[in-house]
Formats: sequence, C-alpha cells, structure tokens
Amino acid sequence: MNAIPQPVSDAAWPAAARLVARWLDRSERVDALLDTLPRTLAGPARARCHHLVLGVIRHFGRLDAALLRLIAHPPRFSTRAALFVAGFELIDALGDGSRPPADGQVAKIVHHAVEQTKALASPAEARLVNAVARKLASALVQAPPGADAPIEQLAEYFSHPAWLLRTWQSQFGRESARALLEWNQQPAPVYARWRDATAAPPGFMKPTEWPGFLEVESGHWAEVEPLLESRQLYLQDPATRLPVDLLAPVANEHILDACAAPGGKSLLIADRMKTGQLVAVDLPGPRIDRLKENLSRAGTVEVALVQGNILENIGTLLREHRLPAVYDGVLLDVPCSNTGVMRHRVDVKWRLQPGDFKKHPQQQLSMLHAAARLTGPGGRLVYSTCSIDPEENEHVVRAFLAGKAGGPFTLEATVLSYPWADRHDGGAAFRLRRSG
Repeated sequence: MNAIPQPVSDAAWPAAARLVARWLDRSERVDALLDTLPRTLAGPARARCHHLVLGVIRHFGRLDAALLRLIAHPPRFSTRAALFVAGFELIDALGDGSRPPADGQVAKIVHHAVEQTKALASPAEARLVNAVARKLASALVQAPPGADAPIEQLAEYFSHPAWLLRTWQSQFGRESARALLEWNQQPAPVYARWRDATAAPPGFMKPTEWPGFLEVESGHWAEVEPLLESRQLYLQDPATRLPVDLLAPVANEHILDACAAPGGKSLLIADRMKTGQLVAVDLPGPRIDRLKENLSRAGTVEVALVQGNILENIGTLLREHRLPAVYDGVLLDVPCSNTGVMRHRVDVKWRLQPGDFKKHPQQQLSMLHAAARLTGPGGRLVYSTCSIDPEENEHVVRAFLAGKAGGPFTLEATVLSYPWADRHDGGAAFRLRRSG
C-alpha cells in the first residue's frame, strides 16, 4: 500500500502523532489509546489515523533501530512520534522494501512531517525531523530477510522481540516462524459474520472459504453500518467459530460461556441454538457494556448475565440468579498471551514477557478446574485460547486430565489453528466430555 501524504490541514496525521507520543511515553494499550480519539474525527480521517498509529506500533522495532542509528540523543516524545509516523509512511511506500520510493514521494512525506512538527513541537525540532527523515528513507531500504537469516536481523526487520522469535523457531521451525512474522506484519482484513438467514448478503461483501463469514473490503463502511445496526451482520474473525464448532450447541440446551466478554462467541452460540438458555459470565469492567449489547441480539434464546469471577463463589452467584448449577455445555475461552492474534493486537508483542508463559498457564488451569465443576454429567467442556503456544494449550489440558479433577473427563477433539497455515487468527480449542 503506497502512502499518500495528505494536506497539512488534515487532522489525522497530528492526531496519530499525539497518540504515538503517548504510547512512547506511557506504553498504553493501543485499543484504549484509539478509544480516546474525539468523535469529531470521523470517516476516512479516523480510519487514516488508525492506520498510522497501528502501522507505527506494528513496525516499531524496525523504525526504532533505524532511528537509533541516525540520532545520538533521542528527542522528546512529540518529535520522536513525528519521526515514527513519517517513518511508517516511508515503509508504506517501500513496497517489498528492495528499492526506495520515488524521490518525489519521499519529499512529500518528509515535507508533510516537517510542517506538522512545527505545530506539534517547534521549528527547531522540525529542522531535526527534516534532516533525519531524509536519511531514514535510505536506512529503511532492505529486502526482507529469509528464514535462515540471523535471529536479530529477522527480529529487527519484522519488529518482534528476539526472545519471542527464538521461542517460535524452537516450536515451529525456521520457515513457519518466519511465515508467522510476515503474517503479523500485514494489516488485518475486516471479517464479518452474516446472521440473516432470510436474506443473502450484499454483493459488495466478499465471500470467504469459511461458511457464513465475509470479508468487508475498504470503502464500504457507510453501507456496513446499517447492516450492523439492523443486526444482520456482526464483525467477527473466522477463527472464533472453532471453539463454538467443538461445543456444538443445539436447541433447548443449557449453555454457559464462562469468560464471555465482549460476547462475540456468546452471540454465535445463541445463533446456533435458536432456543434454550445461555448464561454469560465475566468480571465486572469496561467490556460488560459490549457483552450486554451482544446478548441483546440473541433473539429467541433466553440469556442471563452474571458479573463475577468463576474462581470465586460462582456457585453462589448462580444460585442468587436462580440459574442452574451445572450445564450441558461450558465454553471456557481463557485470558492468554494472545500470540495467535498479533495481527489484530499489534502491541501485544511489546507487552508480552517471557514469564507470561509460566504465569498464564497457572491461572488457566485453575479456571479449567472451576469450569469442570459447572459441567453436568455427559456434558462437554470446551477449553480454548487465542494463543499458539503449547504451554497455554496442550500442556494445560494434559495437566488437567492428569489431576484428580480431570478423572471424569476424556479428551474428545482438538483443533489447533496457526495463522500462516489457516489464513485467519490462531488459537486452540479442546473438547472434554464428562462421563455420564
């Protein structure tokens, strides 16, 4: 995608630079940062701002390394942010990276950054941006390294921590690890699930290989919004179908979604059931409003929302809400490292620490024990993550089955999804059946 510099009066560029400066300063979550954008920044300008911010964070490692080689003493955050945004526009203009963009295109990108920096910082800092950004265009020209390149080179070019790449190479091999790096660096397509069984989806939406899921191509948001409001359409990645497919809910069952927010899988369960009871459980917090909204779309299924922690007195909470103590099916989509969804969550790789692969499995195993107590005789329990790492997937399930609580359960089915092979978000799902 070639960068198209916008007029200096455009509001997207300075808005993006301010958010990048905050991220550099405070390491805030990118989704929370983007939520702070004013509603007055709408339509194409808002989309462009998102593109710039996500692009900078996605390519942060490569940009930061190049800038460190060009600047002895990093300037203040506002000026660094201007350089990062300009740097991403240059990467956007590079194509495959093997040859520089046209001189005229570089000049436009640099000039635009300089003019914006005058307002964001100062004329003196704008002169620094002018000098550095011109050198940055040449510094970024590099053909993508192959799978056999040194880890440090791969990690820098594809903007991932070297320790994480070492982990993936040991788990998946060099070729697959490089394919994952390349996958994560591409902007994520927008997918949606068509919910209206009485009508065909509109022609501007592109069919996919996954039944019921469509790709929303750019330029159609004005047409998409009414479909979302009418509840015919729901924005959702095809990978979310995998744990629900294993759960296989049917009409008139009692189903519990134990980590339900924001509710995309809950809604998919309800759409599969048509009738029955769906109980959604999650912690109180900012995502509850989105969960409530999604549950309101559940149609003829009876829904109940329980705000609580399945690790703390969940039985008492269910009794207080006059809900069943055990269920025909339980979905446990646990908090995890998110290594399977880094294409969407571009800042995860910068927040993740090696110790997380020890901390998360401990919590996940405790939650699996709690969910097992909510699964009725003959019922099924689906454990799922959006992680591709065995520590959070096979190892947790194996530990559960080896323990006393796992005695009544058998592992019936396993689905592992890898983005570079399956062409959508990665993750894992395991169906455990309780004896009757």
